[in-house]
Amino acid sequence: MLTTKNNLIVGSVMASLLMLTGCGSDNDPGFNSTDPRVPETSMLRVVHASPDAPKVDILAGGSILNGLENVDYQVASGVFTVNATVYPVTVNAKTPGGDVEVLSASLTANADALTSVLAVGSVAADTLEILALATMPDADVAGTTQLQVVHAAPLAPTVDIHVTAPDVTTLSSATVLATAAYKDATGLVSVASGDYRIRITPAGSDTVVFDSGTVALASEELLLIAATQNVGPGDSPVSLVVAGKTGAVTVLDATTPADVRVIHAVADAPAVDVIANNALTLFDGAPFKGVTDYINVAPDTYLIDVAADADNSVVVIDDASLAVSAGMTYTVIAHDTLANIDLAVVTDMPRRIATEAQVRIFHASPAAGTVDIYVTADGVITDATPAFSAVPFNSGMLAETGYVSLVAGEYHVTVTPTGTKDVALETGMLSLAANKIYTALAVDADTGGAPVQLILADDFIAQ
Repeated sequence: MLTTKNNLIVGSVMASLLMLTGCGSDNDPGFNSTDPRVPETSMLRVVHASPDAPKVDILAGGSILNGLENVDYQVASGVFTVNATVYPVTVNAKTPGGDVEVLSASLTANADALTSVLAVGSVAADTLEILALATMPDADVAGTTQLQVVHAAPLAPTVDIHVTAPDVTTLSSATVLATAAYKDATGLVSVASGDYRIRITPAGSDTVVFDSGTVALASEELLLIAATQNVGPGDSPVSLVVAGKTGAVTVLDATTPADVRVIHAVADAPAVDVIANNALTLFDGAPFKGVTDYINVAPDTYLIDVAADADNSVVVIDDASLAVSAGMTYTVIAHDTLANIDLAVVTDMPRRIATEAQVRIFHASPAAGTVDIYVTADGVITDATPAFSAVPFNSGMLAETGYVSLVAGEYHVTVTPTGTKDVALETGMLSLAANKIYTALAVDADTGGAPVQLILADDFIAQ
């Protein structure tokens, strides 16, 4: 059962990122009109809060609602105005096999109310549902923020949500704004605008599992603060989606690191060490075709050396700059030949999606030249069209397919020199499952040159 404390003294809650501003719907023509010729209006906001669901379209009465197409996880609309009535609302998932209706409901938009509509739950666990939170906002008052908090993280337990001034170090029952189980929400709470800090603990505990740091709440805002499942780096189980009148931001735990791994794709190079700032060995003895585990790295800019594992005085890459940001996931790929060795830094997307297999292929074989890549059900490419054509080998930033969404099933990947059917590499049958990510790199043979082979990463390794 959700409990709230209205006598809370509010302090610093979220970073300067959060100065959300916008115009209230009160100024729209016809708002609160008593003219019977003018329809009464209602306010809506939509949030995608299902951690393993694909992008979605939101429809009302069979038409896209307020431009809400391809809405991704942890994305929220601003507040928009509709006529007060009952809407048949559907949510269509964007899947590799086409659009699929996954949710439907009749939504009552009451006059002058604000309804926040969240898609919550898990597709894989078959708990996806619509959560509608209806509130009656007060008129905007300068220096005041109206906010509602909802627990929308399906794997998180019942929690206490503490809201304090930024410099408050001790948490107690007096700092608890709400105790909330999954899908619990407060009503609208009015607080003085300014700086606050949000911390989340398991119910009845003082162990902080999320700390927003300092967050600024803008005057005359209508905020929805949704605790959603964290799908990125760090130990915190949640991150906050803070939705205002004109849009939303995602607020990470203040201690959120970056995740970094290394792939050694230089066929004629020995095992290497990767050293940061001439002092910290991030990875020790990474061999050719080796894929390291991800490690947590503090957000910063680092100078990276790549040195021979057997003798660190042999440095093949010296002081390459690597900038990493909180909440981001990176793969650093050492590639090309030893004489021309280079680093490519690519951004990974670790969120797995229950309706699709995600496949990503890099061209990291200098010997292969420009290639065509076929993805087929049976490996026969005689009459097939390449899925990716004329993919070059780039020294520097590697060419790649990006994440390709596929229906779960069996596939063959075939690589040929561009414009030919001469097979340079053929994988054989690959069984690709939904809710998985598969990464592969085409690289030179162990001794350099042809034949091309694959380095497999992510869920390929788990097979």
